[in-house]
Amino acid sequence: MTTEPARIRPPELGEPYLLTPGPLTTSYEVKRAMLRDWGSWDDEFRAMTRSMRSGLLDLIGPGADEYDCVPIQGSGSYCVEAMLGSFVPKDGKVLVLANGAYGLRAAQTMACLGREYHLLDKGDYLPPRGTEVTEILQADPAITHVLIIHCETSSGILNPVEELADAAHAAGRKVLIDSMSAFGAVPLEAQRIKYTAMVSSANKCIEGVPGFGFVIARKDELVAAKGNSHSLSLDVHAQWATMEKTGQWRFTPPTHVVAAFLTALAAHAAEGGVAGRGARYMKNRDVMVAGMRDLGFETLLADRWLSPIIVTFFCPADPAFDFSAFYDAMKARGFIIYPGKLTVVDSFRIGCIGQMDEHVMRQVVEAARDTLAEMGVGSAAPPAAALEERKKLAA
Repeated sequence: MTTEPARIRPPELGEPYLLTPGPLTTSYEVKRAMLRDWGSWDDEFRAMTRSMRSGLLDLIGPGADEYDCVPIQGSGSYCVEAMLGSFVPKDGKVLVLANGAYGLRAAQTMACLGREYHLLDKGDYLPPRGTEVTEILQADPAITHVLIIHCETSSGILNPVEELADAAHAAGRKVLIDSMSAFGAVPLEAQRIKYTAMVSSANKCIEGVPGFGFVIARKDELVAAKGNSHSLSLDVHAQWATMEKTGQWRFTPPTHVVAAFLTALAAHAAEGGVAGRGARYMKNRDVMVAGMRDLGFETLLADRWLSPIIVTFFCPADPAFDFSAFYDAMKARGFIIYPGKLTVVDSFRIGCIGQMDEHVMRQVVEAARDTLAEMGVGSAAPPAAALEERKKLAA
């Protein structure tokens, strides 16, 4: 699906594109939706909340009638903590599947909650696999839940959610999913994966603005979550129960953000829903990756694990390359990229989501080419040691 560049971002805004995994570049219509004030207890806003919850449930496909949607004020990490604290009993134990910063943050969250967890840390290059999950669960009957990161944006890896969920269910364990940066563009069908709960955020693939996230959970699990939470404000059951009874958020909602999100949700549906949005992002990725490789850049990951959300590239070995200068020059050309988040090698990331299409991604490649020439970088190839490290860890 190709969208004309003028439709993707009105040129009169004069803003740089955010090549990040969210916050991201939003449409003019989404921005404009925030110009009106709303009363948080007013019937109109309560209707907006109902519409939003219903619209999000439409994205999980068949079986949605067994689930409900609970928005939570705050950033995505607030929602992850709310999910872990609400659906894992105080005597439960979570297998945290990590291959980057966000899996490790979930483990840190569990430690802060004072609840048991087992961490499987796969590093930056590879996903956890179902066989590993099966082995760990057979060895530790105390584990009650398995937490899966759908897309690990610190590396850009798209994890095999169905394979991992199947392994967890086969062992009689419940599945929790952090789909923060993937939901809305990568399928996450409830009937197929049968997760207890998943979380995402307004400012990711739906292309809204920051301010709230949401939990989509089985209704029976929402009922059973009563009394589990460690927190007043991050109690998913209490938020759900209040919304079911009154239609209101328990505490002050981000009214303007909700209005913007409804506009974004309508645009998402008009583009073809999850399939349509995902197709545009995959085209963005493919065009950008091919162009960057033509310049000599190398991706951190093999093609089979590249997500349509964000891609990590090794920094060039050329001594003339300096990431800070590269960042500033790309920004001057209208593109804000993302620094790397790896511990082993120097890297940077380029996001594929937001109000961008393949035409914009070709401009990104052109900007990178011109920036390298301006910096006097003769080769974008990474250090040999980085490639050797990738080969060794991926073996």
